[in-house]
Formats: sequence, structure tokens, C-alpha cells
Amino acid sequence: MRFPSLVFRNVVRRRFRTALTLLALATAMAAIVSLLGIVKGFQKSFADVYDVHAVDVVVSRQGSADRLSSSLDAGVAERIAALPAVARAAGVLLDTLSVEREGVYGVPTMGIAPGSWLLEDFTAVANAGGEAGTLALAGPRDLLLGTNLAERLGKRSGDTVELFDEPYRVAGVFRSPSVWENGSLVLPLATLQQIADSGGQVTYVNVVLRRPLPPGGLDRAVAEIGGLDPRLLAMATGDFVKTDTRMRLAGAMAWMTSFVAIVLGAIGTLNTMMTSVHERTQEIGILRAIGWPRSRVLAMILGESCGLAVVAAVLGALAAVVFTNLLARAPAAAGILAPAIDLPILAQGFLIALGIGLLGAWLPARRAARLQPTEAFREQR
Repeated sequence: MRFPSLVFRNVVRRRFRTALTLLALATAMAAIVSLLGIVKGFQKSFADVYDVHAVDVVVSRQGSADRLSSSLDAGVAERIAALPAVARAAGVLLDTLSVEREGVYGVPTMGIAPGSWLLEDFTAVANAGGEAGTLALAGPRDLLLGTNLAERLGKRSGDTVELFDEPYRVAGVFRSPSVWENGSLVLPLATLQQIADSGGQVTYVNVVLRRPLPPGGLDRAVAEIGGLDPRLLAMATGDFVKTDTRMRLAGAMAWMTSFVAIVLGAIGTLNTMMTSVHERTQEIGILRAIGWPRSRVLAMILGESCGLAVVAAVLGALAAVVFTNLLARAPAAAGILAPAIDLPILAQGFLIALGIGLLGAWLPARRAARLQPTEAFREQR
């Protein structure tokens, strides 16, 4: 019997125990891949908010613990726009509102000036009658709805939405490449400032630099913007997203939870392989007696464990893809969650699975490899 065939036979010989081990490992892999995919999708959705508008620099308030709740004087956008390296700049006020009559809570809300270039990057969605209309905030009681939010509310252009018992007209429904924006609503900046009691304030300023951008032009522009006022924190968009507190916290929580899954998977594998080695003590002794070296016995046990881990990784990845897609389609998560389970995530899951297989089988494999034939037969009596 060839070596790979022997390893395969050993794995499938105890089918019920193998199935339980695969279930435990696959569940751990599904949890790890799902969490990493959700976090990556969350980060991508956050980055898309700025990439959609080709934003090069994001300006918030220096020293703010949470940059997405910082507060700047709205007039700083004009000062930034006047810089030679800046093509355009626009302030955005962020808040979270609820449409209580429709039972929809925690809606991301953006306050944007009615004539802002930020609105130009949205695509108007046609009504059932076929008219897409235009995306314009003509009055203080106008608002725009992202496609996912409009679907949750059952609203279209021309309908009315009540906020704080006040009627607002849906001036348009828009689609954005950003999942986050598709689940948000847009109000005139002055209106949201009044609602949030943030008169004359914005959360941050989006900045687009002039093209072509010379070498080192981004860093110089960031320095120039920061030089306008020591209270300003200007950051390249990529740095702003990567260092955001929410993004870092989400990543840390995902890896902490994944670590727990890794430990549980390793313990399960250790228990299975230790039991397997104990049951096959005499068999291993015979293999040692007929001339198998320790390295071959070690490779056999590790091969069995890694084989289980690889199958579990495949099953776990498939389960993660199905689960996260179902979760993303749930009404509560639509427009908020967009998992990004891509090849790097799957590769990480595969490597983690192999690591669990090696970690869980190392001690049993060493014990099996050190068995002397005489000891093996004596232990089996």
C-alpha cells in the first residue's frame, strides 16, 4: 500500500469521529473566513465613500478621538479650496437619524450643500414610471435616498418621509458604488446642521487635488492644508481610512474572535489525533518493527491531520461564502454589510487551517514517532 493511500485509509477508518472533527474544524474556518471577509468588506465600503468622489485628502479636526464625529467650521472648506494645489473642496456633516414611522433606525445621514459637486457622483435611479429625474436639493425639506434605503422604506421620488414628525420630500433616489452610501440619506447641509444642532459645522472636508499630480504633490498639499490652522488634521484618503478608530477596532475584534476559533480547532484536532494514536499503538509498533523510521511515522500522523484541515478549510470557506451572502441580503444588513471574501482572505483561511492541523497533531505525532516496537506491544496489552 502506498503512503498516501495509507494516510487516506487512516483518516476514513473512523468515519463518525472524522465527521465530527471535520464539522468542528469547518465551523472554526467558516467563522474565521466570515469575520475577516466582513471586516474587509466594511473597510472597503468605508473607503468607497471617498473613492467614489475621487477624494485625495480628508480634513478633520486635530485631536479628535473619533474623526467621524469631529467638528470643523464649515468655512474652512473655502479656505482649503483657495490653495493652489486644490481643485475643489466640500464639507460634509455626518449624523445618524431614524425613520421611526417606517421602523428603520440608525440611518447614516450626510449633510451636503445643495450645489455641491459631491452630488454629481451619484447616479439617479428611475421611478417605476421610467423617469430618473435629477439629483438636486431644491429646498430645505428635500432629501435624497440611497437605493438600499429607498427599498427598505418603500419610497421613491416624490414620496414623503417623516423625520422628527416633520414631512420631507424625496427629491430623488440615487445609486453609488459605495454600499454605505446606498444605505444612507442626504439632506441639505443647513437642514442637517439645524437638526443636529451643529450650526456652521461640518464633520470633515473632502479635498480633490489638481491634476496632473506631481511627485510628492500629495504630501505637499497635506502639509499646506495643515498649515492653514493647527487645529486641522489633513490626511491622504488611504491613511485616513486605515487609521480610523472603527476600522482598527473592527479588525482587532475579528482577529481576537478568530484566535479563539483557532485555539478551539487546535484542541479538537489534538484530541482526535491523540485518540487515534492511542488506538493504533500496536499498529504503529508494527510499522516501526518492519523498518519505518521515526520521520515516516511523524509524516503519517501530520499528513492525516493536515488532510482533515484542508478538507475543513474548503467546507468552511464554502459555508462562509453562503452565510455572509445570506446575511448581506437580510433587511437589517442591506446597505450596511457587503462581505469581501476574496482570494487573499481564502488563502489566509487555508494557511490557518494548515496551521491548526500541524499544531493539533504535533504532540500526538511526536509520541507516535518515539514509540519503540516493544513499548508499543506492551502498552497495547
